[in-house]
Amino acid sequence: MSLSLREPILNWYAEKARDLPWRRPDATSWGILVSEIMLQQTPVARVLPAWEAWLRRWPTPADLAAEPPGEAVRQWGRLGYPRRALNLHACARRIVAEHGGEVPSRYEELRALPGVGDYTAAAVASFAFGGRHVVLDTNVRRVLARAVQGVRYPARATTAAERRIAESLLPAVDAPRWAVAVMELGALVCTARSPRCADCPIIDRCAWRLAGCPDHDGPPRRGQAYAGTDRQCRGRLLAVLRQAHGPVPKAALDAAWDDPVQRERALDGLVADGLAEVLEDGTYRLPG
Repeated sequence: MSLSLREPILNWYAEKARDLPWRRPDATSWGILVSEIMLQQTPVARVLPAWEAWLRRWPTPADLAAEPPGEAVRQWGRLGYPRRALNLHACARRIVAEHGGEVPSRYEELRALPGVGDYTAAAVASFAFGGRHVVLDTNVRRVLARAVQGVRYPARATTAAERRIAESLLPAVDAPRWAVAVMELGALVCTARSPRCADCPIIDRCAWRLAGCPDHDGPPRRGQAYAGTDRQCRGRLLAVLRQAHGPVPKAALDAAWDDPVQRERALDGLVADGLAEVLEDGTYRLPG
């Protein structure tokens, strides 16, 4: 099974892979770490300009570590989930303090960085340093669920069975290329809602196709709502703080969202998460 899946997927990747800057030979380990954190729950099209701007401003961890965390939140802009910006800033400071300003190469050291989970540590160890690790993102899990397990979607959380399957497919040589190839197949062809099976290099050996493409029999998969949510409210409030180059009065935040109860809840959440600070005079600003 391993060879029957690996060869066609790797051949497909050689022809169809997108030219992304964090995949190029001159990509730095810092640039790869930034890309992996930005790409969490955010599509490539939105990440590309943000990644390029971030690396122009902060080409090394030391450059970012020298700035206050609020500048990371400001630069993050509208990528969403802005705590990732604080995590990157905390990573930069930890890398400078404990690793001489160089992104560590070992999985265990990467995993110990602020906000870095199993996937990100494995991805950076693989893509930046050539390590042999199981890299399981949403796209990879979906490809393996269909191709090997014969189901439309993987379980909500990674299972031991999934990890065993991924480990069994991991090649002894050039494991990082295999990881990114499967990831790309999931992103471009074996997509969640409308898989392009006719373009798939393993259509003739995909367990899900061979089983007749059975529908998902678990809980309904619904997209996350955004309009009117606390998350949207937080984004509006944070936009006011990002656009200001100094503290802003509470009235400016009040004007950004009509519902006072939801607004206060969202504002309290921003402060609790370290994304905003309230000063003694009652004004607000990005974290300093």
